[in-house]
Amino acid sequence: MPNLKNSEVLGNVFRAIFSVASRRTTEGFAATVIGAIVKTMEQNYDFLKYVYIAEGDFSSGNVIDVSSEIDTVDQKEIGQAIEAIIRIVYMDLVGKTGLFFIKELKETAGEEIINEMKNFGVDLALLQTEQRYLHRQQKRKKQTASAGTGESKKPTGDVSLLGYTWKNVASWEYDPGQRVCVLYNKDGRILDRLNIETIIENYVTNLSGEEEEIPENYKEEIHIGDKETELLKMLYSRDIDAETAVVLLHISKDEFESMIRHLLKSEMLQYVSYNEIELTEMGIKYLNDKEGEKKKEVVVQQE
Repeated sequence: MPNLKNSEVLGNVFRAIFSVASRRTTEGFAATVIGAIVKTMEQNYDFLKYVYIAEGDFSSGNVIDVSSEIDTVDQKEIGQAIEAIIRIVYMDLVGKTGLFFIKELKETAGEEIINEMKNFGVDLALLQTEQRYLHRQQKRKKQTASAGTGESKKPTGDVSLLGYTWKNVASWEYDPGQRVCVLYNKDGRILDRLNIETIIENYVTNLSGEEEEIPENYKEEIHIGDKETELLKMLYSRDIDAETAVVLLHISKDEFESMIRHLLKSEMLQYVSYNEIELTEMGIKYLNDKEGEKKKEVVVQQE
């Protein structure tokens, strides 16, 4: 299969991002946000000027178009821009349903585009690990903040220089005509009107300058049972059908199906057809890590 052109890959990636993002809001708002992100990112990636985001009527389905002029750009540069944009979008979704953003993005983009992205240097597995790490970091920070007492806690009446904090915001809506987000308090009174381009520009600038790296000793908090590990080893070493696996593992069919669902959700396994599964790169890495730990234990015991 010949490699796809830059415009084809980037166009499909942007359309997948739009599709996933618009499930959580309106198509108009999703297009506006993505358009503002692209416009801001042009400061670092000039070739993004060849990406066009539609405004207004989306009934035609032609929301995003990428000019063929971008096909002359180096693939690695395209890949860097894709990773940066994915990071910015999923950072906006972390804490809501954003933890599954990349998984949905992979499902929406399709296997051909996901495989082609690897040629552009885009490692979605690494981005997914990064996303989970940031999600857990944010969760820990919230737990630490909520556990604070005495002077470490802000008085309930504290407000910012704007005259309100996020706690005062009961709802918000996007005005596509004026391209502003209007914030309301619980009484329905308008607290503020925020220009969408300004919000996104500040947001992207802050994220680009404060990217948090994953510590070298960070490990995924994935809990895989002993029986599940045995199954992964079986699949890694040979072809095996469900009936044989059930017998060898000494489990029921229901237990086997539950294990498969968990391993698919943990992205240790993936479907290659409607009735065939295989180990993912993450699943293989998990087994290699387990084998490495086992060897270390043997060395320690010998000493």
